[in-house]
Amino acid sequence: MAKVEGWLELERHQLPLWLPVTIGTGIGLWQFAGTERLIPYVLIFLSLSVAGASLGLDRRLGRTLFIAGIAFSVGFGAIALKSERVAAPVLGKIWVGPLYGRIAKVEILGARDVVRLELDTKGQQQLPPKIRVNLKPAQYENRKFRVGSIVFLRARLMPPAGPSLPGGYDFARRAWFSQIGATGSAIGPVTIFKQSGNAIFLDDIRTALTGHIIGEMPQGTGEIGAALITGDQGNIDPSDAQAMRDSGMAHLLSISGLHVTAIIGFLFFLCSRVLSIFPAIALRFTVPLLSACFAAMGAVAYTMLAGAEVPTVRSCIAALLVLLAMALGRDALTLRLVAFGACVILLFWPESMAGPSFQLSFAAVATILFLHETRWMKQWAAPREESILFRAGRGLVALILTGIAIELILAPIALFHFHRTGMYSALANVIAIPLTTFIIMPAQALALMTDIAGLGSPFWWVAGQGVAAILVIARYVSTLPGAVTMLPAMPFWAYLAIVWGALIAGLIKSRVRYLGILPILAGFIAMVNAPRPDIVVTGDGQHLALAEPNGEVTLLRSRAGEFARDMLLEKVGTLAEPVAIEQWRGAQCSVDICIISILRDKRRWLILATRTPYPIPAMEMAAACKRVDIVISDRWLPSSCRPKWIKADRKMLEQTGGLAFFLSQQRLITVNDSNAHYPWVKAARAARTQADLPQ
Repeated sequence: MAKVEGWLELERHQLPLWLPVTIGTGIGLWQFAGTERLIPYVLIFLSLSVAGASLGLDRRLGRTLFIAGIAFSVGFGAIALKSERVAAPVLGKIWVGPLYGRIAKVEILGARDVVRLELDTKGQQQLPPKIRVNLKPAQYENRKFRVGSIVFLRARLMPPAGPSLPGGYDFARRAWFSQIGATGSAIGPVTIFKQSGNAIFLDDIRTALTGHIIGEMPQGTGEIGAALITGDQGNIDPSDAQAMRDSGMAHLLSISGLHVTAIIGFLFFLCSRVLSIFPAIALRFTVPLLSACFAAMGAVAYTMLAGAEVPTVRSCIAALLVLLAMALGRDALTLRLVAFGACVILLFWPESMAGPSFQLSFAAVATILFLHETRWMKQWAAPREESILFRAGRGLVALILTGIAIELILAPIALFHFHRTGMYSALANVIAIPLTTFIIMPAQALALMTDIAGLGSPFWWVAGQGVAAILVIARYVSTLPGAVTMLPAMPFWAYLAIVWGALIAGLIKSRVRYLGILPILAGFIAMVNAPRPDIVVTGDGQHLALAEPNGEVTLLRSRAGEFARDMLLEKVGTLAEPVAIEQWRGAQCSVDICIISILRDKRRWLILATRTPYPIPAMEMAAACKRVDIVISDRWLPSSCRPKWIKADRKMLEQTGGLAFFLSQQRLITVNDSNAHYPWVKAARAARTQADLPQ
């Protein structure tokens, strides 16, 4: 006990950094268990606090256990309360009909030829209070469809979709916390029932500003230029967006710390220079303080203009804290400041912790601070008498090392969430980040300011050349050999091991931090050796992919849409071009069905999959099922169909969701293995049950 007390005393300056970790752990436990186990977890948390109090709050161990128990409870309670507070009705089954709705949000996705409306229905016609509807450009009238207007349309709506495959993107989760109860598309004309009046909404300003930027910048660059200012990525060409992702520069398109920092830096510099011109102000007031206040107001305005999404709000809070620290004469950026910002986000937006945006951004900032607080980096970056050339060279080396460190830290996060990561992002960002921060965004700010007098064209041209240079870098880097690494989904325990190992190594100052290397190594080994699923099946049973251990893959339906195709390839973790099922060794296909033979660990598996909705005679189907191990179909199959192992027809898939088969271990993973306890899944199930009852 005395040794633990002494160790905690040595780590006393680091202990506050663990507060967001303990709050996040409480949130994570809710993600794992849900509110069904609320009482047992609360009792465990209270027991921890009681144990700390019994040891004595005057002792550091007692205080640590007491605060940890409270922090766990706060995290668990924050996400549980948020989930209950946002609970809203969910559509039970497909609905088609006319409806009235007040426009709450307009989102133009120009690259996809889609206009997305969020509508408030007030629960009419037994619809959820908030729905999301996609329109074609021909159905959208830009001058009339404004926030606040009431529209009349006929729509086809469906419940928010959950993951199609195990570990896939869960839109139903996002819809739950956004209180969206149904999504769909408009059928036929969409008309204005009542105009919104003369009120001006931020969405209207954002839409108009996006169009203005696209129109003013050189062709092919305005879409990315608009994303940097308004956060609207819907107009970016899909090939450009993919190149940005593969080169590791996609973070430039999502408004976060980089963009807020650029805006604040520009406003601070501009305000300080302007105020310095007037002696009456410069001699009576503190110019840096006034400039910081002006920059803070600009940061808040920019955040609101960009839609006030959680990543932007998070960056704005961090920037405001930095400005406050500067005003108080404290260190502008420290790990404690990052920890405080993380606590604010976790308390008000606890659902964001499970998303890649939160994890990537805080991991990147913490890595930068940790690296630049090390003794050797401080010595390397310390000012000294030398030429400008040598100083620039040392800065460049420090920037490259920082980029490599960030890439090493962010790679497991990207691989866990997206199963892919760019390998040359550190080198690409060495050019892209300064270009965005010091040329593109300042030029855009000057262009917007001088547009008042009609003099913004030269600045728009400069910003356009910067964006064009970034696109050249992205396209080049994304085509380099080995530019993208893609792996199958890693085990969840491996991801936790890497995260906790990094926290131990980064937040502990004593030699105990070296223990963090062990879970990091274990996690990386498990990540690299993660088994590739042999078969993956979407939740509707229509799409199926078969993969070999070497990454070769085939799809049951060669005409699968791009979204379904990418989703299947991502799940099996391969960049290989799919082979036609008719050319797949061991596959015998007719128009209606395919029978595929797979050899795994000296055992041959036979899979039968249907490809069309046309009926097959029951006797023939029963005989075919009897000969195979697995049957996969998007239809209901008769009870006479009895394969040797699994019959994954529509009846089963409605209960399990998407599937992933690991034949060597005879293991089956389903979507609902880990999702069934979530409130949005329960609400959807209850809504389906209610919809099926006779009215």
